[in-house]
Amino acid sequence: MAKWLKWTINIVLLSALIAACGVIYKQSATSRTMMLSCSSELFDRHSSTNPSVSASVGIASSDNKFYLLVDVLIAADKAQINYRYFNFDGTSAGHISMRGKVDSIEANSMTYRVAVETKTESEMEKQKNWPEHMKYLSNISSLPFRDSGVNNFSIEVLDMDDTKDYAVVLFQPSNTICGCRIVNSRI
Repeated sequence: MAKWLKWTINIVLLSALIAACGVIYKQSATSRTMMLSCSSELFDRHSSTNPSVSASVGIASSDNKFYLLVDVLIAADKAQINYRYFNFDGTSAGHISMRGKVDSIEANSMTYRVAVETKTESEMEKQKNWPEHMKYLSNISSLPFRDSGVNNFSIEVLDMDDTKDYAVVLFQPSNTICGCRIVNSRI
């Protein structure tokens, strides 16, 4: 067999192998999905009825107690994070929704880095009634938008039990640790 024919066959086979690897990678990257439904209880320990006792044990009056629900959806390279705040009686206290793309996934620490590109919030005139955590998240998440138009968030899975569909997750920069129900995880 001629030398040029061997080289041609090798190049064709190598090209086919590279193309197959690319297709497999593309399909695995686009089938990456994670859905979490998270919750946490919030309270303002500085506004409690008896500061000497309540602040030390973390008890607050029902007027200063809020619930936080965080919904996370990661599908392929897209991400959506919804923070929903509720008063103690179950009425809505506000929401912050963010959308962006997944910049990276650190498998060893189970950390997802998300570049948030858009953010929507509850009406601004109600801001004085927002929970302190919501005010903090609104302010801290607005700073990078003013400078670069992108905000970097991270979602770190601290502990996970797939058999019980449960995870403990740290959200940054909101400094929030939530208990989460794993709705779907295919990463």
